[in-house]
Amino acid sequence: MTAAVTLTEAKLFLRVGHDAEDGLIATLIEAATARVAALTGGSVDGEAPAPVRLAVLRLTAAGFARGEGDDAARAEAEVAAWLAPYRRVRL
Repeated sequence: MTAAVTLTEAKLFLRVGHDAEDGLIATLIEAATARVAALTGGSVDGEAPAPVRLAVLRLTAAGFARGEGDDAARAEAEVAAWLAPYRRVRL
């Protein structure tokens, strides 16, 4: 299974051109992927649709912002709307 978002993709999205924070960014990608998987009730991989992959990137960016303003709350709201069509119904 391939990752939904690669380190290279995330660094481009974050506009990070150095390698000093690669470990942090990789951890944020992993955490964001787990969060999206929990929200959708399914696995998230490289075959995921664009809105799901974008949700991983957006949550990664919110984590990378390190609490600047209310970016985390905005990211959660954006992600919820993008993921709504992909949520599995649980009974």
